[in-house]
Amino acid sequence: MRAVSRLTVFALLPLAAACAASVPAAAPAPEAPPSLPPAAAAPALLPAGVVPSGEDARIHEIVAAASPARIERDIRTLVGFGTRHTLSDTLSRTRGIGAARRWIYDEFQRISQACGGCLEVTYQSDVIEGGSHARMPNDVNVVNVVAILRGQRDPGRYVIMSGDIDSRVSDVMDATSESPGANDNASGVAGTLEAARLLSRYRFDGSIVFAALSGEEQGLHGGAGLAAYAKRQGWRITGVVNNDMIGNTRGITGIVENNTARVFAPGIPPTATRAELQRILTTGGELDTPSRQLARYVDRTADRYFPNLDVKMIYRLDRFGRGGHHTPFFNEGFPAVRLMETHEDYTRQHQDLRTENGIRYGDVIEGVDFPYAAKMTALNAAVLAALAWAPPAPDSVTVSGAVQPSTTLRWKAVDAPDLAGYRVYWREPTDPQWTRSRWVGNVTQKTLENVIIDNYFFGVAAVDREGHESLVVFPMPGR
Repeated sequence: MRAVSRLTVFALLPLAAACAASVPAAAPAPEAPPSLPPAAAAPALLPAGVVPSGEDARIHEIVAAASPARIERDIRTLVGFGTRHTLSDTLSRTRGIGAARRWIYDEFQRISQACGGCLEVTYQSDVIEGGSHARMPNDVNVVNVVAILRGQRDPGRYVIMSGDIDSRVSDVMDATSESPGANDNASGVAGTLEAARLLSRYRFDGSIVFAALSGEEQGLHGGAGLAAYAKRQGWRITGVVNNDMIGNTRGITGIVENNTARVFAPGIPPTATRAELQRILTTGGELDTPSRQLARYVDRTADRYFPNLDVKMIYRLDRFGRGGHHTPFFNEGFPAVRLMETHEDYTRQHQDLRTENGIRYGDVIEGVDFPYAAKMTALNAAVLAALAWAPPAPDSVTVSGAVQPSTTLRWKAVDAPDLAGYRVYWREPTDPQWTRSRWVGNVTQKTLENVIIDNYFFGVAAVDREGHESLVVFPMPGR
């Protein structure tokens, strides 16, 4: 749920303006991570007319560089703040959410220094009025930590990776008890920091945002604040990948598995108009919303760059009866998914630290599989890199072919200097993933001969000369 009232907003301000009145200087931070090897040079562009392969050696390098040791270090540091509850201490240098977010800010700054100041590191904040939400008894300043790797060619186009700073125990209002939050969700924040280290070695066409969000357990306030800010600023968001619990491999049923992941992909957004709903009822598209195209992109990226990671797409906003920080972005009309572990252990979630009947409860560090968290982080980084290097998605895509033996797709040309052309996709309605495609070159329409429009779903993606693809766009009915 979103807060019904926000008293003040100071959005994406420099450190001095954002912190001078409310938070002290950060505590001494852990030793900086070892430097990564020099960045590889960009591959040469393919000659015009050559079909791009879709695979990039640099993304393989990014995937291989994800470090379980650095992720473990960051998770242990976050756990060491005792509790990161949204209502916890903000002034202590060593305990509470204030100390945690200042450490995250400093860590982003260290990453930026290593890449010559390539990250714009800022705070984004909203004061949530007390009583506006059942879990907010008093006015609370909900502070996110945001780092932006600005795009070189199309900086107004963004992809976002996020994790949640805050933690909790059994009583959601308990802001003082020990609340390690090792997997939920220090793993997501550590993954976001590590992805920033990996990707800051490169320069991209579009902008990449790394966001550590607050207030998730108290009502998704941090995500709501950043989503509203992005909408006010006119950010063209290609996709939001929210990471909430990416480090557990042992399920409550006893299963242990480290080679699968889930991506939760919502359907029709609340921003859909009556006309859009009528079109979907008539011609389909509820399985092909932008968020579900983003989920397919995550799945295809895993297939391409991870021989031992299978992504399971789940057509639902989140787990049954639960929520996450991708929801506010989805509610604003942005493509947004939740990426997380496949198997959950509920004895480690939202629990007081205790032992009962031989079961140890609590979200402790021993429950985190660091190599698995590194693999999940690498998947995020691969998706972000592929999308940020890709051209914008085609606009005004239409499909026609009623009572015809063939199907025709049309679209507007994409304005990108390294555009190679377009790939047309289609699949049977029962297939979750795109199963058929055809490279059509740099054209703005394609007729698929003897492919009946009634029997398939269709889409179009833009492709650059290095093989990076945009999200697939589901077509509107055309003439």
